[in-house]
Amino acid sequence: MTEAQALLEVNGLKKYFPIKSGLLSRTVGHVKAVDDISFSIKRGETFGLVGESGSGKSTVGRTILRLTDKTAGEVKFGGVDLYDLQPDELRRLRPKMQLIFQDPYSSLNPRVRIGDAIGEALLDHGLASPTEVRGRVLDVLNACGLSSYHFDRFPHEFSGGQRQRVGIARALVLNPDLIIADEPVSALDVSIQAQIINLFRGMQEKQGLTYLFISHDLSVVEHLCSHIGVMYLGTMMETGPRDELFRDPLHPYTKALLSAVPVPIPKLKRERIVLNGELPNPADPPPGCKFHTRCPFAVARCREEVPLFRDVGNDRKVACHLV
Repeated sequence: MTEAQALLEVNGLKKYFPIKSGLLSRTVGHVKAVDDISFSIKRGETFGLVGESGSGKSTVGRTILRLTDKTAGEVKFGGVDLYDLQPDELRRLRPKMQLIFQDPYSSLNPRVRIGDAIGEALLDHGLASPTEVRGRVLDVLNACGLSSYHFDRFPHEFSGGQRQRVGIARALVLNPDLIIADEPVSALDVSIQAQIINLFRGMQEKQGLTYLFISHDLSVVEHLCSHIGVMYLGTMMETGPRDELFRDPLHPYTKALLSAVPVPIPKLKRERIVLNGELPNPADPPPGCKFHTRCPFAVARCREEVPLFRDVGNDRKVACHLV
């Protein structure tokens, strides 16, 4: 994937959080939440970022948007490095990059009516006059499956699925190019999940949106995403086209994740790979391959040498000595 084709390019991104200790709050270590990951997303594509809780997926999304500063690496949006922009330049670009939060209720002010919450960004960025805002908000509410009477309601008057639609509407109203969706359906029941996924698909077809879809649910990712990246302990383990990755996973961690996905036809049995233990401490990751402490196929080299994240053909990359 070339830079000219990519709307978003992430190269060598790192985000370390300092660990403070003592009366002088000296830095005694770092939590390596995101540790040297790279991937790119074409315009109009949905890239799924998956992994266990604590693997650093949400931190990737927030670091891309500069909601938290990077430690190293580069993030290019439309060929422009976001970390080279001055605050006023970044502010002008903000409407083109939007975030859908995991918990829509906590991201909404309980004292602000939904219509005002959705429309405030239009006014803040000067994208609509006060007289135009209501019409723009009603249009996007309708596109997201909500009605005009929802405009004057407060967040507590909505169900979980409706609040998630509000979160989507608040992102869409600015007509963005890129949407980062952070676990947007994890708290919803299956029927509502299907509605929200169909809404994502419909909006993408109508507006040509590009998504970074963060999730731990591989069943959802399989239906929505065209490319997938697998993270473990802040590190990218494998990336590739969805069909190829699901058909022939290369990394042992990817194989373990896919083995836990329910099979729709009971007769089609899949060997379950059970990982022993928990994620290691990101402040003190194991040497060599970070996954070797839980990998059933680890060899001596895995414990001593960090594997390169390398291209193995067919638009696939993997970080594993065994491949």
